[in-house]
Amino acid sequence: MTASETPTGLGEFLRTRRARLQPEDVGLTAYGTRRRVPGLRREELAQLAGVSITYYTRLEQGQSRNVSDEVLDAIARALRLDGDEHAHLRNLARPGRAAKGRAAERFERARPAVRQLIAAMTDVPAVVVGRRNEVLAWNPLGHALLAGHLDPAGPDRPADRPNLSRLLFLDPRTRALYPRWEAEARAQVAFLRLAAGRHQGDRQLAELIGELSMGSAEFAALWSRHPVHDCLYGTKELRHPVVGGLTLDFEALPLPEASGHRMLLFSAAPGSPSEAGLRLLAASAAAAAGRMAVDGPAPVGGAVSE
Repeated sequence: MTASETPTGLGEFLRTRRARLQPEDVGLTAYGTRRRVPGLRREELAQLAGVSITYYTRLEQGQSRNVSDEVLDAIARALRLDGDEHAHLRNLARPGRAAKGRAAERFERARPAVRQLIAAMTDVPAVVVGRRNEVLAWNPLGHALLAGHLDPAGPDRPADRPNLSRLLFLDPRTRALYPRWEAEARAQVAFLRLAAGRHQGDRQLAELIGELSMGSAEFAALWSRHPVHDCLYGTKELRHPVVGGLTLDFEALPLPEASGHRMLLFSAAPGSPSEAGLRLLAASAAAAAGRMAVDGPAPVGGAVSE
């Protein structure tokens, strides 16, 4: 594979960002009406960034691995990159530096103290995800909210634990959970792009991206646009099969170790119908846990395994 063909290709990223800008957007004069490529040409971007066209071309082709911070900053300014995109550019341009930190284990695990913490959050849906968006742990309400049709013990089986990205694109019941599925899909792909840039060389992550590209035309189309965004908080709308419509605020809290693990927490506005829905769902999850303790786990169908 060439640099532009890899899942995290620097050339692909730079071309998509050049394509979204026109010369007039950045104060340049466009000569002639026929342009072979959309957006800025390489020579126009090189001019804006103050580098030679030869140097920029080598960078876009993945042939320059010693690019300075000053050059990357100049290119980011010329392309009008936001903070997430700027960081992504640096990761792609310096794959060795991006890979520093704790190496990913083949099967990652949530720390016992983190599992203990989310278990104590009986009224808050909580899910711990790994760098590849795999579920490392969830409390009963987190499980009931996002994947009640799956085995609650799934995260404890590393070989086939659920993955939120895989569920979103390949599991019909998870898709039905999101009335604004397209927006959720864009956010998931943008997160995976960032993760791929941060953790280059992660074979399991590359395999996940390949699986989703083959299994979902929608994922493949979104991936080709190279979206980059790290959504750490916001609002999600859900159409839950047990309690109906929910509007929930969420926070994605990075855990302190250099692992890429996050804790996803959900809450509803006080006094809102969604708060009442969460209380009802908590009662339903508690009842289901009680039945399981007495009868053992019921057969679970339709799970999407990793």
